[in-house]
Amino acid sequence: MQYPGRLTPYSIRALAEASGVKRGVIEKLLNGTQRTADVDDAVALAEALGVSINPLFAPPASPEPSQTSRHSTPTSEE
Repeated sequence: MQYPGRLTPYSIRALAEASGVKRGVIEKLLNGTQRTADVDDAVALAEALGVSINPLFAPPASPEPSQTSRHSTPTSEE
């Protein structure tokens, strides 16, 4: 069977076939009733989709820069 390329939509059935992850797991992840997947399933899904797994495990971006990342602007009094 030929699978879609990177960034091409998959059906749940085709993704399950390509990844070896159970269809029910994929459905639950998509509808939000399951919020996590084991590492083997995550790797298999990423490989089937042609994407890196790293963003799945990266911490969420902070909405505000931290105090240490802000650059101070010198004032005329300095």
